[in-house]
Amino acid sequence: MLKRLTDRRLRWVIVSALAGTALLSGCDQIGERIDRAKELSDKSAGQISGETIVDPSARNLETAATADRALAGTVMAEFVIDEDERPLFAIGSIIAKPIDIAPTAALMMDDAEFSADELEYFEEEYYYEETPGSAGEGLEAAPPPTASASESAISRAPAGDVVLPEQVLPKITLDPKAVAKSEREIAQAEADIDKMMAEAPLQERRLKGLTREEFQALPVEEKAEMRKLARRAPVVRETIKAQIDANSVMLDTMTKYGIGGEVALSRQGQMVIQIGADGASPTQFRGADGKPGDFLVRADQAECPADMQPADVAGDLALATACVVRDLRASGQFEYVEPDFIFQNQFVRRTKDAPPPTTGSGTGSSGGTTTPTTPVSYNPNDPLWALQWHFRDRGTTDGRTAGGAGFETFWNRQGTTGSRSVVVAVVDTGLQMTHPDIAGSPNIMPGWDMVSDPRMGNDGDGRDSDANDPGDMCDPTKPYAADSFHGTHVAGTVGAAATNNGSGVAGGAWNVRLVPVRALGKCGGRLSDINDAIRWAAGLIPAEGPGDTEVWNENPADIINLSIGLLGVCPASLQDAIDAVTERGAIVVSAAGNARMSTSYYAPAGCRGVVTVAASDARGQLTPYSNYGPEVMLLAPGGDLTRDDNGDSKPDGVLSTKAATNCYDPVTGASVDTCYYAYEQGTSMAAPHVSAALALLKARTPSATKDELIATLTGALDAREPLQCSGLCSQYPGTTSVAGSPDMCSRPCGTGLLNLANIPAAPSGGGGR
Repeated sequence: MLKRLTDRRLRWVIVSALAGTALLSGCDQIGERIDRAKELSDKSAGQISGETIVDPSARNLETAATADRALAGTVMAEFVIDEDERPLFAIGSIIAKPIDIAPTAALMMDDAEFSADELEYFEEEYYYEETPGSAGEGLEAAPPPTASASESAISRAPAGDVVLPEQVLPKITLDPKAVAKSEREIAQAEADIDKMMAEAPLQERRLKGLTREEFQALPVEEKAEMRKLARRAPVVRETIKAQIDANSVMLDTMTKYGIGGEVALSRQGQMVIQIGADGASPTQFRGADGKPGDFLVRADQAECPADMQPADVAGDLALATACVVRDLRASGQFEYVEPDFIFQNQFVRRTKDAPPPTTGSGTGSSGGTTTPTTPVSYNPNDPLWALQWHFRDRGTTDGRTAGGAGFETFWNRQGTTGSRSVVVAVVDTGLQMTHPDIAGSPNIMPGWDMVSDPRMGNDGDGRDSDANDPGDMCDPTKPYAADSFHGTHVAGTVGAAATNNGSGVAGGAWNVRLVPVRALGKCGGRLSDINDAIRWAAGLIPAEGPGDTEVWNENPADIINLSIGLLGVCPASLQDAIDAVTERGAIVVSAAGNARMSTSYYAPAGCRGVVTVAASDARGQLTPYSNYGPEVMLLAPGGDLTRDDNGDSKPDGVLSTKAATNCYDPVTGASVDTCYYAYEQGTSMAAPHVSAALALLKARTPSATKDELIATLTGALDAREPLQCSGLCSQYPGTTSVAGSPDMCSRPCGTGLLNLANIPAAPSGGGGR
């Protein structure tokens, strides 16, 4: 019998919050679940106390320093969302877009207008020239060019389209107590914009007219400038004018309710309206009780009745927000008007009763993996690699796992672990920049903090260049409340950590440029911040730097990871932002959500044009918490902390970077106060596996378009079996019963399971780096 450890820090503690009302009922008895959780906890305790043999495949685990292998010893294994996760919006914040705003002209011509060679040389990394056979390592500076052909790359933009100088667009203050003054400010803003446009040079750059040799001969700085400009949308004069004209409608509406505010314009037409009593900034607004989080309100608790009178909203800014939204929609002057909804990360953290932890007897397919055609050469020496079942090949022997995603075969067969020419942006809670496996990583590029409200920022200010994650805990009085450091865990799976450095964990793409964009803070993230974060990540809009200067993302993203969620249909402004970046060639990857409901009622999972990812466990089966639906494209490892199907005496979560306390040494069992690696579960963990996979495919074939990369990914999926996406019918009302299993109902969860081992070897010269 395994010895029970008395020190809680030496055990995996599987926590199940049993209080509150679940949206969906469970089937197993709570007592049974607790017993099964304790069984798994005791198994883990025995392993870390030396009573269980450490997996011999952990070839570097025993020799690594404690700091390089210590793990978090507390696991939150919970499944169903609660009342607090119903849709919220930020009081006093509204997103709107005037009607009839034409799409901005693209600075770069459509991919169809270029040959494969032209696409390849435009997209490949021009800051570096790789050493032959380096597979993305050993990058050296490119030699100086011998000629310049920049003049042939310049053409005039269409009339009215200009690239503004590095100066942010003005904000307009609306004050119902000084209407004439507000009208003058609107007129002044229009004059300022006209002056900026008149003085702005026409800087549109195109590849048209450049041969491959001419492009390669350009100075390195010129090549960099061309790519940046090619991703930046020019400003259309009519777009700005439509926003300025809309201020008159907004002033009338605010005057009606006796509230003022500030309006921020944007290059692509999306406006953010901040309203507040007497024109005060809503970021200074606090409720009567002054409690944290009182700047947010449940959407269903702040609806504007049809017979609402202006006097009735006095002193209730939440109600005023809902009424302004209603009236602006009714004006007919806007394409959309919506509250500034609050998104949450997609960790599985709070629920009422978790399924039982079980071992072994899964019914999912173990799959098959083709033997690599090249000798094994890319096996990470990171000591915790042995515990990262989710990257392993599919199978049941030789270190494989039934739910593995086949990364190790891909690395070896393709001869690549990624490329510095590929950029992944992670829009999330930011990064723990002092994390030892991240602080020294060459993969981290300059990011941005897009959290505009200092109360949600939790770092003393609003937007700035510091994408560090200071923590996001909302209500410290809640049981098990803690900072999630969600973005660090997500980014670690993509490839934020320094892989193959003998420390910690491996990432999916070892050599990738990763841009952290912080959009979630304390209590979640505003829709308006997320919209801007998505556009900035793709290089379409600038951020506001010191002295009202513009700061562009110098590393425009090929892939944008959104491990975030909102219980509700896709907001129009979010769809607008997604459309903007996907039209310019970026791939948006979204977590399906953890409410075990249809993705049609979740965002961004239910938005158009995204790669929606549901979560699978170590058996390759849909996890009990994962959302499902017709929008789901595929399954990828998200983990299930209540199971141990791979038999390593550890919960089957996804292991990645994240600072934590209450830790232990997995070799000696000794207690460790702090550590930098942790297991987590959720569709948040599934999405970055797909982002990393797409980054690897882009490195393998640099000239591949967005659609070609997605087609390659989905064409190599392991087809799922009937029971792989099934669950008890009593838990999933309205789903279809599986033939031969009347108690089990199937749920749409994509066409198959992520398996990079099915990708054929790249053609000779295909671009493996």
